[in-house]
Amino acid sequence: MNKSLITNSLALLLTAAGHILAEPIVFAIGLFALSGAVTNWIAVHMLFEKVPFLYGSGVIPAHFEEFKQGINNLMMEQFFTEENIDRFLSSQQSPSQALVLAPVIEKVDLEPAFNNLVDVIEQSSFGGMLAMVGGREALMPLKQPFIDKMKTSMVEISESPAFNELVKDTVESPAVVGNIRDKVSDIIVQRLNELTPQLVKEIVQDMIKKHLGWLVVWGGVFGGLIGFIAALTNTF
Repeated sequence: MNKSLITNSLALLLTAAGHILAEPIVFAIGLFALSGAVTNWIAVHMLFEKVPFLYGSGVIPAHFEEFKQGINNLMMEQFFTEENIDRFLSSQQSPSQALVLAPVIEKVDLEPAFNNLVDVIEQSSFGGMLAMVGGREALMPLKQPFIDKMKTSMVEISESPAFNELVKDTVESPAVVGNIRDKVSDIIVQRLNELTPQLVKEIVQDMIKKHLGWLVVWGGVFGGLIGFIAALTNTF
């Protein structure tokens, strides 16, 4: 429902009816209501559109950069402060909420670690002895047991209270929190740079224009009341 169109149409009908029927009070109510409604409709329109020769119109597109900076400041100074990030990390790393890394460790490829171990053995003083019993191939049956044992050990370490406390202290360090905040800021700035004046105008317009329509309605209502009073007091 277009509140502005309905209000202006009713005010115009009252004005026409008052003029045709020679009813001064009806004419005054309609004329003042039309004046108030049209004035407020123009004011709402001027928020979003540049009107030639009307200084101050097109406020939102004209202050596009300030609008973007305002969003960035709001996000970084109210939401993603170092205190809020630190509080969030602390809540995620409480003693009763230890890290669960077993699923991640299970997917880790530890074959390169085994290969590096074999390289170290070959290059050590045991290299000659290893060559006598078949070289690298002699160690291949040990690869899977080695990988399984390594994963089991890593899971046990990750589940220990000492490890989780170490992770918690590291993540909550000022350097880490500051780095997270910088990355969040970069993401916000990057997203804001993708906005165009037209897109910003549409976003704001969609959010508030339906509510600003009531300005036109109340402009017509109060304008009509003023017209009624003016007609009664013979000041119109």
